[in-house]
Amino acid sequence: MPPQPAAHTRWLVAAGFATLAMLVASGWRPYDRLTWLMEVLPVIIVLPLLALTHRRYPLTPLLYGGIFVHAAVLMLGGAYTYARVPLGFELQELLGLARNPYDKIGHFMQGFVPALAAREVLLRGQFVRGRRMLAFLVVCVVLAMSATYELIEWAAALALGQGADEFLGTQGDPWDTQSDMFFALIGAVAALLALSRLHDRQLRALGVA
Repeated sequence: MPPQPAAHTRWLVAAGFATLAMLVASGWRPYDRLTWLMEVLPVIIVLPLLALTHRRYPLTPLLYGGIFVHAAVLMLGGAYTYARVPLGFELQELLGLARNPYDKIGHFMQGFVPALAAREVLLRGQFVRGRRMLAFLVVCVVLAMSATYELIEWAAALALGQGADEFLGTQGDPWDTQSDMFFALIGAVAALLALSRLHDRQLRALGVA
């Protein structure tokens, strides 16, 4: 594995501290403390893992950047709850929508970034040959992750009752689960179509593809 340039390492450190600062800010006075914790839990888990593994298993800058953006989306949603994010209300008014769409941004990112992560792991581990099969398996992984998250939301609803309303963020939509998974699918396909070539170049720069 080629050594990482000092500038790359500095960027990672800066992004790590920025993420930590956003995490603290989002949890300072969130709308609902339990909802905040459930929404930002992936950030709390992934951030130290990335710090511990960045030397022996460095990721591509593209994936690191995607994780940073996804973390910001999660933390903003956790601070306000997805149905109350101000940016979502602005988009709702701009697009003439019936509900705050920020939740769908979150689920789009839930497909977009994990698609890059799955693609990177599959290529680096040489688990699959052929670009079509690679794309198919990446989409399958994303949909499996999205379905798992929906099961977690279901479990939260059963355990917390009305207290899970802010976490679920359905806003009265009976098809919210299906549309969440559909937006994750759109995110995965968008990542594959838009970024596969750039991802390949960055993997080659790491000496792993």
